[in-house]
Amino acid sequence: MTSAIPGFDYQRVAVDDVTLNVAVGGAGSPIVLLHGFPQTHLMWRHVAVDLAADHTVICPDLRGYGASDKPDARDADTYSKRTMAADIVTLASKLGHERFALAGHDRGALVAIRAGLDHPATITHLATLDVLPTLDMWDILHGSTAAVAFHLYLMAQPPGLPEQMISASADVFFGYFLDAWAQNPQAIPADLRAEYLKASREAVPSIVADYRASAGIDIEHDQADRAAGNRLSMPVTVVQQDWGAALGYDAAALWRTWAADLEHRTTSAGHFMAEEAPDEIIKVLRSLLAR
Repeated sequence: MTSAIPGFDYQRVAVDDVTLNVAVGGAGSPIVLLHGFPQTHLMWRHVAVDLAADHTVICPDLRGYGASDKPDARDADTYSKRTMAADIVTLASKLGHERFALAGHDRGALVAIRAGLDHPATITHLATLDVLPTLDMWDILHGSTAAVAFHLYLMAQPPGLPEQMISASADVFFGYFLDAWAQNPQAIPADLRAEYLKASREAVPSIVADYRASAGIDIEHDQADRAAGNRLSMPVTVVQQDWGAALGYDAAALWRTWAADLEHRTTSAGHFMAEEAPDEIIKVLRSLLAR
């Protein structure tokens, strides 16, 4: 099985109320890479090795995922993106980095956006892969087109039913997304796919809590920022599939309301672009870091 990023050292780092599993490699200016659903830090394996040639690359499992701690959702804030972003800022500080670049995919991108809004003096550059800010994500889902995001609505339900339903068929549920969202399924080898499924199967309550937060407290945080006129002040690169064309909105214009220094790109790769098109994502991230 692929259980480690080649050449990276692994450690467990206590941050606030959780301990995170983290892979660290390379030397130079730091960049933190945050994984998405239903995956772990291993989704960055190709990109991380390349960037480590001249950067310190930090790849954690988010709280609630992979080999990181999975606290019970005592309240809505336990898995808010604000809390998860604070985890990452504390993690980087404990590793000796008070300022760092940040890139996130899927759920990790939502954490990265919140980190950029909450910690503008800490995040030097920001990249998001294949998401919209939480507030906008809910706004553009309507009618039958919202069926593409059925999992968001399922996991938004009160505690109990979603966890029970997903746990009853965990591999089918999580495997559906690994298959349906990939344009090149071979980019995720069978042994790694099995590892993603195992990690997700063992984290159903925390994964659901993460998504549930995005239907509640995360929206409140986004609304407060929008009302206050808060924007991402660092250089921002957005890479996503052409969801604007598919769902009928202007994606670049939407992002410009959040980021003053924006580069918006669409890709022909599938959702798992760091694995399906690693050379493209490496080029994008290196271009961002040079801004």
